[in-house]
Amino acid sequence: MKKILFFGLSVFIYATTFSQQITTDSDNAGFSERDYLVKTMVKIAKPVLTVLSKNELKKNMPVESSGKDREKYSHLEAFGRLLSGIAPWLELGPDNTPEGKLRKKYIDLARVCLHNATDSTGEDYMNFSSYGQPVVDAAFLAQALLRAPEQLWKPLDATTKANIIAALKKCDEISHFQNNWIMFSATIEAALLKFSGSFHREETIGYIDKCLSFYKGDGTYGDGKNFHWDYYNSFVMQPMLVDVLKTIMEVDSANHVTDTAMQKKYQLVLKRAQRYAQIQEMLISPMGTYPVIGRSSAYRFGAFQLLSQIALMQKLPSEINPQQVRAALYAVIRRQAEAPGTFDKNGWLQIGVYGHQPGMGESYISTGSLYLCSEAFLMLGLPATDEFWQGKDEDWTSKKIWSGKNTTRDHSIDY
Repeated sequence: MKKILFFGLSVFIYATTFSQQITTDSDNAGFSERDYLVKTMVKIAKPVLTVLSKNELKKNMPVESSGKDREKYSHLEAFGRLLSGIAPWLELGPDNTPEGKLRKKYIDLARVCLHNATDSTGEDYMNFSSYGQPVVDAAFLAQALLRAPEQLWKPLDATTKANIIAALKKCDEISHFQNNWIMFSATIEAALLKFSGSFHREETIGYIDKCLSFYKGDGTYGDGKNFHWDYYNSFVMQPMLVDVLKTIMEVDSANHVTDTAMQKKYQLVLKRAQRYAQIQEMLISPMGTYPVIGRSSAYRFGAFQLLSQIALMQKLPSEINPQQVRAALYAVIRRQAEAPGTFDKNGWLQIGVYGHQPGMGESYISTGSLYLCSEAFLMLGLPATDEFWQGKDEDWTSKKIWSGKNTTRDHSIDY
């Protein structure tokens, strides 16, 4: 009995100590946390962008997977998913601060990589057409361009722009499943609309409406007609619904078109996304862990893309302060990023949730897939001067509750 009590006490002490380590009462907590997050994001991005900029990604990137032939897809997975997550940070542009100079380096790398990935004569030309998987990762690439048009699209030369459009059109011909995949086709269509003027409007609205028909209540969509306990609401459906609808409305506005139905859909989607982000914040434990449920858990902290996106949009529910979201996401990212085995000896991500756990990867998971974790860094698109990065850390919801603090009770939504 004494041994059990001692073990329990040891676990409690460890949990409390770690929780204290990953938050701080310093008035400058946000600055130090931002610095850590930028360094971690760059650590993840560096191997991919460095070798791709040299046309050596296929030559040098390991492809760990339990599935067959994943090397056909893994390179576009790595590039598209990584770029989608870091795009808002890149969109801030260069400046004379140390971070701004670092950002310039990665903006320049990303532009070269966009050329190499879509140049059909190059060594690292990626698979945009064989079988079904490319539509997934071309959509993440398209999403990156939508999130950073000033830095990742406008400065590109005409040839690279034409190559990207051609690549996206190849993927747009791939059929999709009647689940979260419909949003990949919709996202590619949104990028083609914004950057080429080509757009299958009714078909894309059909994709959106189909996804909306999957709604199950309380801010959550099914992955298709059935509800799944996983994080695909955050991996794919809700972020892409927001980005696609926002893009269509922006292009409509520029063309002096008013689509009231589209605007109402966007407001509904945003309200549901805010609720789901609120739920995500509550799922983060006082220790910076969260329930590992359902498929694709090896995407690690990419599970919190939507919470990070809603923070980036400055649309957090009124019950949630930016400083508690910042502290919670920092805790999650730091815990997983620092787990031994997360990276191999050359800095590439390895399959797992906490460190290297190959058994956590489904047959469709490969090294490239793992770079969806970068989606948690969307909040870095908020400049360092933003309120989000100011002030002391605040306890997130579960930390308040399990430390005995009085806090507001939760309630479901009806829309």
